[in-house]
Amino acid sequence: MTGAAALTGYRKADGLAATAVFAAMLSVAGLPIYIHAPNYFVDSYGVDLATLGLVLFGLRLFDVVQDPVLGRLAERARGWRRLSVAGAGVALAVAMLGLFALPPPIAPLGWFALTLTVLFTAYSYLTICLYAQGVRAAAGLGRQGHVRLATWRETGALVGVCLAAIAPTLLAFGTDRPLAAFSVGFAGLVAVAVFAMRAEWRAEPVAGPVAVPAAMTARTGFRPVLADPVARRLLILALVNGTPLAVTSTLFLFFVESRLAAPGWDGPLLLLFFLAAAASVPVWGVVARRWGAKPALLAGMVLSIVAFGFAARLGAGDVVAFSLICLASGAALGSDMVLLPAMFAARMAKVAPTAAEAFGLWSFVNKFTLAFAAATLLPILQLGGFVAGAANTDAALSLLSLLYGLVPCVLKLVALALLVTTKLQES
Repeated sequence: MTGAAALTGYRKADGLAATAVFAAMLSVAGLPIYIHAPNYFVDSYGVDLATLGLVLFGLRLFDVVQDPVLGRLAERARGWRRLSVAGAGVALAVAMLGLFALPPPIAPLGWFALTLTVLFTAYSYLTICLYAQGVRAAAGLGRQGHVRLATWRETGALVGVCLAAIAPTLLAFGTDRPLAAFSVGFAGLVAVAVFAMRAEWRAEPVAGPVAVPAAMTARTGFRPVLADPVARRLLILALVNGTPLAVTSTLFLFFVESRLAAPGWDGPLLLLFFLAAAASVPVWGVVARRWGAKPALLAGMVLSIVAFGFAARLGAGDVVAFSLICLASGAALGSDMVLLPAMFAARMAKVAPTAAEAFGLWSFVNKFTLAFAAATLLPILQLGGFVAGAANTDAALSLLSLLYGLVPCVLKLVALALLVTTKLQES
């Protein structure tokens, strides 16, 4: 290897490592948003839980709707991407500090809504920029470059989730305000991640085996994405394939506490699930590079269907069996996180290589599954007589098992059929 080639290889690896750190930072921000913040404001400031739930639901709807707009903004600001990312990073860090480290200067509920609005917006903008940049960066990584980049990015994201899951518990041993300490540490991580990625926002793709026509690079907006039948199919596939995870995420705590009768095991089991996903991501990357992304994703879907099917059969005390299901379903999640975004990015490299709006749509689809699951499953459970934290009838517990296990199976089967009938050109 010549000196120039060695330097190029180093820069590629360095860029992938920076991408992983940036993705980890975003994931560290994501978990507190959805898990810690509501409980913190209820316990610390006595905010009414029902009112807080309504505010949080409204904020999540706003977060879903704004993603396409942020995608368009990211594309319009492409020439100032480095500056806009730095500004959004500052907003993200300040919002996290305001949420957990500062006493509310206004009514706690209003402060909760304000800080989360800023946090949601900055988080979404940075996520869209990261995925849009991946289309350009993957062009210099050779064949299956999108899979290789997604492997690094999603491994970093899952490591970040695991760190965020255990950090507040560890910090509780050294301070009486663990979430405040967490937010200070997070601000430092934002600075490190933004600095590490500073060179990537202006990096031009190395010429790959497929040249992009000059006229195509000017195609921006939603039209080139929605006009392409494969891109539309992939967006629909992401919606159907992502809904099972939204279903199980929404019902996970209820399932562990009531169906398994194992309160207190939710934290360890959730960590086991994400560790399995993080460990599987590099494996799925290798499988995809050897046999192709589509066959690898199909294998991941089959594994997920098997895991969900067994989950529907569990009852009180089946913690060990559910641990095995967490390992299997976590490993299946690794394939979803790496391969489907890589397929979408590879398609965008052909139809809209500079359109950040595409990833605004992608983010919209993925977040919509969470909002849809919360808005449908919880009312169904309530109508079925299920009561959280209380003794439930056999019928209510059976309904919980049906929703947690069989509904994801059906959705995954539909997603599998969609993928089988979607014609993709591996790149």
